[in-house]
This record gives sequence, C-alpha cells and structure tokens, in this order.
Amino acid sequence: MSKSSNSSNFFNLSVSSDPLETAIANVSRRFNREYQGGAFDLPPEVETLEIFRDRMAGTLAEKITSPFWEIAKPHKNQRCLDIGCGVSFLIYPWRDWEALFYGQEISSVAQEALNVRGPQLNSKLFKGVTLAPGHQLQYADHQFDLAIATGWSCYYPLSYWELVLKEVKRVVKPGGDFVFDVLIPDAELAEDWAILETYLGTEVFLEPLENWEKVIKATGAKLLKRKPGTLFQLYKIRF
Repeated sequence: MSKSSNSSNFFNLSVSSDPLETAIANVSRRFNREYQGGAFDLPPEVETLEIFRDRMAGTLAEKITSPFWEIAKPHKNQRCLDIGCGVSFLIYPWRDWEALFYGQEISSVAQEALNVRGPQLNSKLFKGVTLAPGHQLQYADHQFDLAIATGWSCYYPLSYWELVLKEVKRVVKPGGDFVFDVLIPDAELAEDWAILETYLGTEVFLEPLENWEKVIKATGAKLLKRKPGTLFQLYKIRF
C-alpha cells in the first residue's frame, strides 16, 4: 500500500533553511496546537476583528468548511483518499456513504486521534491515516476512485500545489475525480482571515482564482465543477 518516501524529514524540524519544509512544519505545529486545545497569544487589534469573534463564538467553521460531498459524494465501496483529512472521519457521514476512507495528514495529533477512534466507529470502512505531506502520498499508483483535499491549499504557494496535483494524478484511477478548495482572494473576509491565520502561525497566500485554474489546466485535468462558498471555492477535476 505504501510508497517509499522521506516524509519523516518534515516532522523532525527545528530550524530549516528550506521554505517548503518550514511551511509544512508551521502548518503541522499550528494544527497540533489547535487539536490539543492550546491557547494562541494574539494582539488586541486581531481580537477586535469580526472573524476572530466568529472563531471564539464557534460560527467560523461553517464559513470555512467546504462541503465536498455536494459536488463529489463518496459512493459505497469507493476507495477515497482524504489528504489533509484532519478529523474528517469523525465529523462527516462516511458511515452513511459506506465509502472506504483512507487519510493522510501532517498533524500528528489528528493522525493519532483518527487511528484510535476510526476503527472504533467502523473498522470495515476506516483504512487508516498516514503521517506525511500532500506532495508525498503514501499510496500506490491508481489506488483511489476519489481524492479530496480541503482547508489547506492556501498555506502553500502555487508551485507546491503543482507537486500535489502530480501526486494525486498518480494515485487516482484514470477517470477518477479530485475535489479540493482554494481561498477566494477577493472574498469579503479573506484578508482578515489571512491576518488571523498569520497570527495563529501560518502564512496565507491570496492567489487569484485564474492562476489556480491555469495550474489545473497545465496538468491536463478537466475542470468539471466550481462551487463558491463564503471564503473558499471548491473545484472538481478529472485527470
């Protein structure tokens, strides 16, 4: 099942001169802290932002969650790979879909939590979560019917996403779909959300949507659907 890689290098970092390694390590630390319920020390001017108040009130999640199943619902017995899955199997209706869930994540906290809780929820559907970044998928060629990646593309430059797309193309079956979301740079809350995320420990890239679509087309993929949300736009593509 696994593909050999040097992914473990990304999870033993203190100081790195490589911008990609630094970005991956920062995202990993930021979400480890969040999943552990750790506090973030934010300046007063950030705490006055509406988006920060939404975060504290618990209403931000619905604005930043991309309902991938509305444009690519997993089907019974499909092999589905959720890249950057977080705790997806615990909060989305995978059992109702009866799809086989495989995950990959860079937060060790999320990975460990899913690998403990997932088999308890449904050992038939849950196939485990590996710890590795999105450009080093730990799976065999043409293994999946559907791949998903939501909530994290904005933390990396487009050049990184080109690497991710290449890997997804490798692991998805011919004719299989890939669903992912990107930040809408001119959305009303985009700049404030980027400021908040910066103080939470992760840089956000405000990239024009047309640039994303150029990268998609450069892979030879067909853009099947777009679904805009409050902050993020979903894409469904097929290689």
